[in-house]
Amino acid sequence: MSGPIANDPLNPNTGDVGVPVESDLGEYVNTAAFDQQCSEKARELAATFSDESSDSDEDSFWSSDDSVSTATTVESTPYEIPKIEANLYYAGIGAKGRGPKLIYRTSDDKFKEPSGPEAYRRLMRFATKLSSYSTKGGPEIEEDEDEEEDEEDDKEEEEVAYDDIPLIQPVEDGERYYTNPTIWIGVLPETLSGAIAHESSKDIRAFLDSLEVQNIDIAYRESLYKALPGHGPALFAPVEDGDALKEVTDNVSVPLSLPIAGRRTTMQGTLGPYFRVGNTLYAITVRHNLFLLNGDNEPYHYHESAQKKEVLVIDPSAFTNYLASIQALIGTHLDSVESLEKKIKTLRTRVEDGINVQESQIKLDQNEAELVKTRSKIDDLKKFFVNIKKRWSKPKDRVIGFVRWAPSIGVGVAPHRYTCDLCVIELYKDKFNKMIGNVLSLGPELSPSKLKALMYIPSEFKYPENGLLTLRGMLTADQVNNPNRLNLQGDRIRRVLKRGFTTGTTVGTLTRFMSFVRQYFPTGNLESLEVAILSHENDSGTFSKGGDSGSLIVSAVGEYVALLTGGTNKGTDGSDITFATLFEWVWHLVKEEFPGANLYFDNLQGFLADVA
Repeated sequence: MSGPIANDPLNPNTGDVGVPVESDLGEYVNTAAFDQQCSEKARELAATFSDESSDSDEDSFWSSDDSVSTATTVESTPYEIPKIEANLYYAGIGAKGRGPKLIYRTSDDKFKEPSGPEAYRRLMRFATKLSSYSTKGGPEIEEDEDEEEDEEDDKEEEEVAYDDIPLIQPVEDGERYYTNPTIWIGVLPETLSGAIAHESSKDIRAFLDSLEVQNIDIAYRESLYKALPGHGPALFAPVEDGDALKEVTDNVSVPLSLPIAGRRTTMQGTLGPYFRVGNTLYAITVRHNLFLLNGDNEPYHYHESAQKKEVLVIDPSAFTNYLASIQALIGTHLDSVESLEKKIKTLRTRVEDGINVQESQIKLDQNEAELVKTRSKIDDLKKFFVNIKKRWSKPKDRVIGFVRWAPSIGVGVAPHRYTCDLCVIELYKDKFNKMIGNVLSLGPELSPSKLKALMYIPSEFKYPENGLLTLRGMLTADQVNNPNRLNLQGDRIRRVLKRGFTTGTTVGTLTRFMSFVRQYFPTGNLESLEVAILSHENDSGTFSKGGDSGSLIVSAVGEYVALLTGGTNKGTDGSDITFATLFEWVWHLVKEEFPGANLYFDNLQGFLADVA
C-alpha cells in the first residue's frame, strides 16, 4: 500500500525547489543553537512516541568600473575586456544562460551592450560547423535545463497528461550571425590578464600562419574542470550493526527497500527488488506508487521521445521529516552526553574522596569510554546531516530513475486469477555504484535477539552477522500452501519478513492458502487471488501500513515470496491482513517483457564497471 504525503510536490514552497540550505551549515552544526534545535527535535519525537546553497550573486555587472582584470594587481591595458562585455559576451552558453567570463579575443565581432527597458542580451550558441558560435539578438528564451524543469514542476497540474505535451520549440528574434571558427582556450579563474592573453595569442597566430590557415579567431575564457555530476549523489553503501549511522542511512542506501515517490505524484511507496538485463539495472515496485490513482489505467511503455516519469528516493515531505529524524537522533545522544558528564563528575569525586575507590574507578572508566563513543557518534551524525542537507535537498538530486514499463492494474488476471499491480523502473547505475545485489537490511528497529525470537522456527532463521539478509531462491504457490516447518506447538507455519518505508522491518505469518479479495467497482465486483500475511501473534505491531506498498516479502532464509500490494483495516492506521501478489507470478510477467532478466548479480564488479 502507498501512503499519501502531506503536501503537494508541485507546490513551489515544498516541491522541486527543495529544502533551503544554510550557507554556513558546516559551521552551524557545531554551534549551541544547532544542538538546542536537535534536543527540541528529540523531545518532539519522544512526545509523539513514535543543496548545496544556491549560487551567490556576483558583483553587479553594472558597476562604475568599466574594465575588469582577471588577474590580481594587474594594471589596465588596451587588451583588458570591459566588465559588462566580459560577463555577457558568452551569454547563452553554459548553466543558467550566463556563460563563462571572457578574458580576451581576437575576433572583430562588435559587442553591443544591452540597453533600453528590456535590456535583452544577445545570446550565443555553439554551431554545428567546426567550432564556431552563433549569436542572435532578442529576448532570452532558452534556460538551463534543470532550472527550466524546476519552474515547470511548480506550475504543472497533476491532471496534465505530460507525455502528450509537445516539445516547446525555441523562437528566434533577430538576425543569426556566425563567427569564424574559434580556438577556445580555458584557463583557471583569476590567473590570466588580457595583456598576457594577447601575447599568447601571437604565438598561436604565428603557428596558424605557418600552416597557411586563415580566418581563425582565438579566445580565452575562465574555465574550471569538474567531473560530470551524472544524476546527483550516489546512494550510500550499507553500514553494519553498531555503526553510528545505522539508524539513518537505510533511507538513502542501496539495500532493499528504498522509499520512493513519483516526481509528479502524491504517493509514497517502497522500492522492491533489483534485476538486470544485460548491462542495464532495473527495479520492481507496484504501479499505484507512481501513477495517479484517478488517472487512466492504460499499459505504459516509455518512449525515447517522451518526457520521463521520474522516480525520487524520498518525496519532498518525507525528506523534511528525514532531516528532522537525524537531528532528533543527535539530540538523543546530546542528552546522553549530559547524563554521562554528570555521572563522571560524581564518580571522580568518589575516587578523590576515597569512597569505594575500586568500584568507582571501574564505573568511571566505563562511563568515560561511553562518553568518548557517544561524542564520536554525534560528530559522525553531524557530518552526515551536512552531507545530506547540502547534496540531497533538491528533488532533482534524488531522482534515481524513471518508469520503463507498467501494465494496467488488473484483478482476477488469468491464468491464476491474481492481482496485477506492477511497475518496472530503469535505474541510473551511477546512483547505485555501491550496490551489493538483492539484500534486505534488517534495520535498526528490531534487535537481533528480538528478530530471532519473532522468526523462531527450529533450524531455519539465522541472523546474518552484518544485519544484511542475502536473497536467493523463490517460493512457488505450492510451497506457500504447504509449509515444511513446525512451530513449538506442532503447527505447520511459515514466517516471513519485509522492510518497508513506513513500518521498517516487520515479521508476519504467511497463511497456508491464497485469499480471495473482492474489489468493488461501479461496473460490478471482481475477485482476485492474493497471498495473505497475518501480523505476528506475539507482536502488537502491524505487518504493514500505508507507504509499504512495493516492499518485497521474503522467507526466513531469504527466498522471494511476494510483492506487497495492499491490506485491510478498519478504524486503525495499519493492516490487520496484508495482501501481496506471489512473486513467482510477478517475475513471470517481468521476464516476458524483459527477456534475459536476472535477479542475481554474481559479477557485480563487471556489471558496475561502466559506472564512473
